[in-house]
Amino acid sequence: MRAVQVKEFGGPEVLEVGEMPTPRPDSAEVVVDVEVADVMFLDTRLRGGWGRDFFPLSLPYVPGGAIGGVVSVVGTEVDPRWLGKRVVTQTAASGVGGGLPIGGYAEQALAKADTLVEIETGLSTEQAVALAHDGRTGLAVFDRAALTPGRRVLITAAAGGLGTLLTQLAVAAGAEVVAAARGAEKLALARRLGASAVVDYSVDGWAEQVREITGGGADVVFDGAGGAIGGNALTATADKGLFLGYGSAAGDFAQVDAESAAARGVSVLGLFDIVGGEVDWQALARRAQREVADGRVEVIVGQTFPLDRVAAAHAAIENRSALGRTLLTIGASL
Repeated sequence: MRAVQVKEFGGPEVLEVGEMPTPRPDSAEVVVDVEVADVMFLDTRLRGGWGRDFFPLSLPYVPGGAIGGVVSVVGTEVDPRWLGKRVVTQTAASGVGGGLPIGGYAEQALAKADTLVEIETGLSTEQAVALAHDGRTGLAVFDRAALTPGRRVLITAAAGGLGTLLTQLAVAAGAEVVAAARGAEKLALARRLGASAVVDYSVDGWAEQVREITGGGADVVFDGAGGAIGGNALTATADKGLFLGYGSAAGDFAQVDAESAAARGVSVLGLFDIVGGEVDWQALARRAQREVADGRVEVIVGQTFPLDRVAAAHAAIENRSALGRTLLTIGASL
C-alpha cells in the first residue's frame, strides 16, 4: 500500500510517499480502506519536531490521527457486521487526551473497533472526516458554555474547522457572535456563517475593538487561536465572563494572566478542563453528524489534496491560507 512517512523532522518537504506493508489488525481492531484522512495543525507541528516530550514519536512514522473509509478486515473479536461499512474513526494509535495521532496518511489504516462511527446516510466521507475531531470537540466546548439568547460571544480562529462550527452553533443558540480571524477571505466566511461582527486580529487594537462592539467585553470567549492572540482575547472577555481556551492555532495555548482574570471574576477553562472526565465521545460524534445530515450545520472543507500533494496540505496550514478543514483524499471517489 502507499503511505506517507516522516523519516526525519523538518519542513513539509520531509513528507515522503512510498510503499509500506498492509497493516494487520489484532483481535479488537479493523483495517479501514482509507478514502479520506484528516490533516491537523498538530500534524504539522509534530512533523517539525515539536512536542516530543508529550508525543514520543519514533522515526519513521506515518502521520494522521483520523480517517474515513470502508472496513475491509476485522479482528477475531470484532463483529463481522462492520465489514463493508463506511466509517469514520481515530486511528488505532490515536486517542483523546493521549495516544499518538499517527497511521492515517495511508491507503489502509488500523482502527480499534470501539472507536468506529458509521457515517450517516447523506454525509460524504469528506464531511464525516472533517467532523472527526472538530465535531465532537466543538460540541463538548459549546455544551460547556451553556449559551442563552443574547449572550455576547467572541470566537477566535473563527475560519478554522472548529471555529466555523462554533460560529454556527452559537448563532443558532441566539448569541451575538463576534468572529476574529486573519484576512478578508476568512472574515467574509465568518460573516456568511452568521457572525454579526468581525475583527481582524492581525490589526493592532483588535481586542479593544471587540470590547467596543460588545459594550464592555464578550460574555463568552471561544479561543481556538491560543498564543498571544488568546491572551489578547482574554482581555476582551467581560468581567465575570467565561473564557474557553481549546486551541493553539497561533503556536501554543493562550498566554493567560490568571491573576488578572481572577481579579475580574473571569472563569478560565483550558482544553483538558473542558474535555476531561466522563465524556461520551461516540455520542458526540454521532450528534455532530446528525447536525450536518439534518442541515442545521454546514461543514467547511476549505481544501483537499491527493496523497502525492501532502506537502502542499501541510504548507497551506502553516502559511495560514487554509479555510475550514484540510483533508487528504486517498482512496475511492466519494
